[in-house]
Amino acid sequence: MDDVMEAASGPHFSGLRLDSLRLTSSSTPSSPSSARASAAASAITEDSSPELPKQPFVIGVSGGSASGKTTVCDMIIQQLHDHRVVLVYQDSFYRGLTAEEADRVNDYNFDHPDAFDTEQLLECMDKLKNGQSVNIPIYDFKNHRRCCESFRKVNASDVIILEGILVFHDSRVRNLMDMKIFVDTDADVRLARRIRRDTVERGRDVNSVLEQYGKFVKPAFDDFVLPSKKYADVIIPRGGDNHVAIDLIVQHIRTKLGLHDLCKIYPNVFVIQSTFQIRGMHTLIRDRDITTPDFVFYSDRLIRLVVEHGLGHLPFTEKQVVTPTGSVYTGVDFCKKLCGVSIIRSGESMENALRACCKGIKIGKILIHRDGDDGKQLIYEKLPNDISERHVLLLDPVLGTGNSANQAIELLIQKGVPESRIIFLNLISAPEGIHCVCKRFPSLKIVTSEIDSGLNEEFRVIPGLGEYGDRYLVPTFDDGNCFGLF
Repeated sequence: MDDVMEAASGPHFSGLRLDSLRLTSSSTPSSPSSARASAAASAITEDSSPELPKQPFVIGVSGGSASGKTTVCDMIIQQLHDHRVVLVYQDSFYRGLTAEEADRVNDYNFDHPDAFDTEQLLECMDKLKNGQSVNIPIYDFKNHRRCCESFRKVNASDVIILEGILVFHDSRVRNLMDMKIFVDTDADVRLARRIRRDTVERGRDVNSVLEQYGKFVKPAFDDFVLPSKKYADVIIPRGGDNHVAIDLIVQHIRTKLGLHDLCKIYPNVFVIQSTFQIRGMHTLIRDRDITTPDFVFYSDRLIRLVVEHGLGHLPFTEKQVVTPTGSVYTGVDFCKKLCGVSIIRSGESMENALRACCKGIKIGKILIHRDGDDGKQLIYEKLPNDISERHVLLLDPVLGTGNSANQAIELLIQKGVPESRIIFLNLISAPEGIHCVCKRFPSLKIVTSEIDSGLNEEFRVIPGLGEYGDRYLVPTFDDGNCFGLF
């Protein structure tokens, strides 16, 4: 047993990789680890595929000229402060006027679809959706031409808002959008706003604004803008004054942003909502140069959040209590039949957070050790005698390939724990591991703080955390001495 425990203190992986092994049956293993990789490859299902990069959520905002589109966009951006949001204006893609058109600018219809360079707009949007930075042209409204030497650089973001009067007109542009919003404002209000905007910001006189409105703006609204209203998912009356509508829209966007693509495939996978605080803590613990005390401190903070989220999936019963003021408060009572099970050794790093959240909770342990080079597993366990009657929080900070997790879950089921009563908690997960576990055990729940890109050729999570157990459980002191916690 001591030999097994010593062997287990080495690098800990969570099992078989699902895809991207690139091993063929004719490959000759050059080492024991290569032999194990070949054995793993034979167990891989053909329908597993690497995850595509997560694409941004694209919102289209349309409406008549001066309807309040920009105000609505600004309010959405303000409420999505913990996400990266970029605003792309259709007005930036006006075609530059030729010399002849510039001479007759009062006869040029800026509200017609042909006034825009839709092909360049599509090119820029396609790059942004694929995570690339783009240079957005800057249009000079006073001289009616593009600034040749100036661009606005826009970086890849979580949310892209495309705003313009005719963003719903072209089906190719519409098809890029995940949500389409139409800002509906009274025509008299729009005209008053347009007069104020064009005279103050664009250097025009009132007469020219009124002439352009009657000659081009209103007919274009009736011919192109208003008919596109039917494509909208949401119509906002009164524009930026409609705070209720904007709050509901932001709530929907937050829900969509919180869903990783794998969460849509597997409804039993839950990723805690990302905030700048959570992303900041991930940035710290992923830094290879962080000190051990800081790594432990910020890891514990993240683990606590994961544990709290996991506890929220437990059943509850309604309970009433009397407050110190003599009032009756109707709340809920915690699930009593609960225990934790850590997968040695990294899983033990999550025990303190669990104990902090659940006073006096019983915690069992499972040790999974690879015996020899044939890939067989020996399992040692110490679990509560009545575990079959409890809900189980299975603890392992890194879900890599999924094999160790599957072994542990299988053992719990053999001990009489229903699959639906197991909640698997980890800090980071690889898509391969999620596929592996969820396909085999579709009734359990997985709660994680982030889903990483995948596994490399050494079966390590990328970008990952490195050897979590070594970083957390074996502190290094200033004199260079180390000691293990086992």
